[in-house]
Amino acid sequence: MGEITKAIRIQQNGDPEEMKLVDVELPALGANDVLVRHEAVGLNYIDVYFRTGLYPQEMPGKLGMEGAGVVEAIGSDVTYVKVGDRVAYAGQPIGAYAVKRVMPQDTLVVLPDSISFEQGAAMMLQGLTVQYLLNDSYTVKAGDTVLLHAAAGGVGLIAVQWLKALGARVIGTVGSAEKAELAKSYGCDETIIYTSEDFVARTRELTNGNGVNVVYDSIGKDTFMGSLDCLAPRGTMVTFGNATGAVPAFEVGMLAAKGSLKVTRPTLMTYVHDRPMLEEMAKDLFARVTSGQVKIEINQRYPLADVSKAHTDLESRKTTGSTILIP
Repeated sequence: MGEITKAIRIQQNGDPEEMKLVDVELPALGANDVLVRHEAVGLNYIDVYFRTGLYPQEMPGKLGMEGAGVVEAIGSDVTYVKVGDRVAYAGQPIGAYAVKRVMPQDTLVVLPDSISFEQGAAMMLQGLTVQYLLNDSYTVKAGDTVLLHAAAGGVGLIAVQWLKALGARVIGTVGSAEKAELAKSYGCDETIIYTSEDFVARTRELTNGNGVNVVYDSIGKDTFMGSLDCLAPRGTMVTFGNATGAVPAFEVGMLAAKGSLKVTRPTLMTYVHDRPMLEEMAKDLFARVTSGQVKIEINQRYPLADVSKAHTDLESRKTTGSTILIP
């Protein structure tokens, strides 16, 4: 029998209460596998999608897309990491909500000593997401004006700092006056409280009717059409999340009518499962964090056993910045 560890499992899709901390047996180590003992695990909105069934998986279901910890054992063909290395990762396979796990070496990167395990667990998925959003989905240039939804969230606060470092003007949408203050403290130039202001009209007003170069939208269904109306001609719409549900089908000719717009729907998995790309992205992210250009704000910590409370708080918009689970 293999080593027994503790991990979160769900027997069916549903509410946060479906998540239970149970004993699981670790599988045998394959040639390209690594045994990681987690020091911290990241919490992300994608975890909610897997829990509720928006993103399907086989049952019993696993949860969690990122973590940081120490390598305890490696398979015979592993070359990216060695026993004792501090490592962090984001991406498939799902299952980071665990004390220990066996995973393929492909998504693991060595964590610099200058970055803590908690920072590592809090920043990989969100930080690598920001890296590709600002460099590949649309290449942000100095002088660009950007509309960033959920500017006070985990991705949002990282993106605000990174955008300012690139010389962009950042207009951020937030849900409350407190979140507006938080986003501004990270460098957001203008904030729009979407619960009490029309974000389309306000964005047009703030840009003298010109619109923005790019919209970064993780909200999905509720904001997609409005986001298109915030764009300048030839602007780019980057839709990368579904906090309010998936974007419904639309007539592609509408993009022509609205000003030769571009729409892209990227996912982090495309990037992190391309090893050379992952290494370059991680290097860029680590350099920006180590230099202090991007600060990783961990505003919530929960024991792994309290993951139901963590999900409830995330879904009710009570969290800001990054959230981690401690095994």
